Amino acid sequence: MAITETRAAGRSGISADAPPRRREGGRSAFTTVTRVVLIVCAVLWLVPSLFAIKTSLTDNGVAALGAQEILTDFSPTMESYLDLLRQGDIWNWYLSSFLTSVVTAALTLLFASMAAFALSRLEFRGRAVIYLLIIMGLMIPSQVLIVPLFQELRVMQLLNTYWAVILPQVPSVIAVFIFKQFFDGIPKELEEAARVDGAGLWRIYWGVIMPLSRPVTAAVAILTFVWTWNNLLLPLFVLSNPNLMTIPVGLATVQGSFGLRYADIQAGAILAALPLVVLYMFFQRQIVEGVTGSGLKG
Repeated sequence: MAITETRAAGRSGISADAPPRRREGGRSAFTTVTRVVLIVCAVLWLVPSLFAIKTSLTDNGVAALGAQEILTDFSPTMESYLDLLRQGDIWNWYLSSFLTSVVTAALTLLFASMAAFALSRLEFRGRAVIYLLIIMGLMIPSQVLIVPLFQELRVMQLLNTYWAVILPQVPSVIAVFIFKQFFDGIPKELEEAARVDGAGLWRIYWGVIMPLSRPVTAAVAILTFVWTWNNLLLPLFVLSNPNLMTIPVGLATVQGSFGLRYADIQAGAILAALPLVVLYMFFQRQIVEGVTGSGLKG
């Protein structure tokens, strides 16, 4: 009987062990539904962005009349962008945001990776308790720490300096967590081989672990850069010098004077977000690989 079934399967060209076609059909239907859902979500995300771009290209007088007038106006103008660029303040904001974001990202990478290396690769008493306390920091809202941070920075005479924006943002719990999760997946045989060659802790960290962690390093650097660039609350409290204001603080102080100049407000928001969009377009693969830990695959 089994031989007869095998011969019949051979004549039809279908293996007896082949999976049923219904499963393939169900998988295809799931893929189609997933794509439709992703397209709908993408459209829902793009509509507000496209409306913001359309508003920024509309005359302030027309934009003040409402959404219908904005959508039916077909005379785009770059006047709002030109006004912001002519004022010159936005260039200082760009410079301040760039400096604080780059330095914060660099220091965060250094200290977070060192802390994660100690928690992941070193054996010492109380390691689990220390890691638990660090993770508990995720449950503390950053807004709660604004007043204590302000008082500390005032005592240290760091108010109205770039360090007042940089130093409070360097300790990053999420960066330590991401690095530790990645380090835990690196085979310990590589570390043991380095020890046999006479490598110390610093050489293992800098010469073995960090070169293997380039995906997660890129992801943490970009995410920290974006977070620092978009941070409004801390710079708003510690900076009052207009020459040191970052992009979010500068836009927040200017929007009040704009009044009903919605086109100018939208143009400023787009100029503030433009560097982040470009950054993500170039490094989106590194962000995904670093966060998901796929850099260990293959």
